[in-house]
Amino acid sequence: MAVETLVESQLSLVFENGVDENGKMKTKRKNYNNVKTSATADQMLQAAQAITSLQTETLLYVERNDKNQISE
Repeated sequence: MAVETLVESQLSLVFENGVDENGKMKTKRKNYNNVKTSATADQMLQAAQAITSLQTETLLYVERNDKNQISE
């Protein structure tokens, strides 16, 4: 039976960055590596809100990107 192990987490903040010539919204992504794999969704959101308070762009959404290792 395969076993999945969480080995790395990344916090990604996506900000509004204006509009292009076609009227489509442009985005800007800021990634933060080496996030504790044990961090909860609430903790990740708190960190994102703290970082966002230092930014001038408008936050669109927050992502958590996890890297898993699968072994037998």
